[in-house]
Amino acid sequence: MRAALSILGLVIVLAIVMLMMKQQAKSLAPRPVAQPAAASEPAATNLPQQLRQQVDAALQQGAARASEAQP
Repeated sequence: MRAALSILGLVIVLAIVMLMMKQQAKSLAPRPVAQPAAASEPAATNLPQQLRQQVDAALQQGAARASEAQP
């Protein structure tokens, strides 16, 4: 009897975990964006430039902090 209840408990826990995984997977699924193609095109071409500028700024900030930290 004890073994049967243990197995039943494990099955219930497994079902709960699977339901939570299903909900998480749904939230990770990409959602379609309802934007015209012409409106999203300039943003897409500008994104690499913005990303490059942010990376350059972060690298310069890191280099400045490293030079200040050295005795």
